[in-house]
Amino acid sequence: MNRNHLALTSLRQRRAAALALWRLRAPMLAFEWDAAWGLDRAVVDELFRSAVSAPDEQPDGRYRRAAAELSRTPLLASEVDDPNVRELVQLETLVRLLAFTEALTEPAGDQIDDQVEFIVECPRDLAHYVDRCVEASFHDHPSQDAHRQYLAALPEPVRGHGLGYFASRNLAVEHVCHEALPALLATDGLLDTPTGRDLIARCEDFGVELAATLKWLGTTGH
Repeated sequence: MNRNHLALTSLRQRRAAALALWRLRAPMLAFEWDAAWGLDRAVVDELFRSAVSAPDEQPDGRYRRAAAELSRTPLLASEVDDPNVRELVQLETLVRLLAFTEALTEPAGDQIDDQVEFIVECPRDLAHYVDRCVEASFHDHPSQDAHRQYLAALPEPVRGHGLGYFASRNLAVEHVCHEALPALLATDGLLDTPTGRDLIARCEDFGVELAATLKWLGTTGH
């Protein structure tokens, strides 16, 4: 594999990781955080926005500075005892935001593969976790009929996985992203092209829906 192909592959992986993070942006930003965490909303938002920016020295520098500031917060120097469902989703997201710094470079070999997989697996695992929380609830989800219709309409290869609603939705969005990323130019950020903006919008829609269910779980106590 030549150097240019390695760089292109790394860029696609970086973008896949950035889109995986964006699927968790709404659950991260839609709620007030515990003041003891010491998080700055502008810093966290900068991480998401810099991740989907063009691969360039300036946005990458902003990401590294924001990640360094995040790593100095009281939250990162302590543990959260018995986090609720929403807090667990947010804590796992913060870990992946810090991990994304490894994807800002173009290393060959397994390093970037491992970091990207670590990030991409996050919305998969959290979506499955939220599905289990919804199933275990003593209350009926307000959109349960729509969720059943969505699952029933899935094509057989996907339906055969036996995944719940959010895990299936995440898989569908991830697949669309995977198919579209090779068409994006190396110089463009994800916000700079109609295709990139469409992928971000799909990820945002998923995240908003996930955040709404986290709010419902917090209200019902599930």
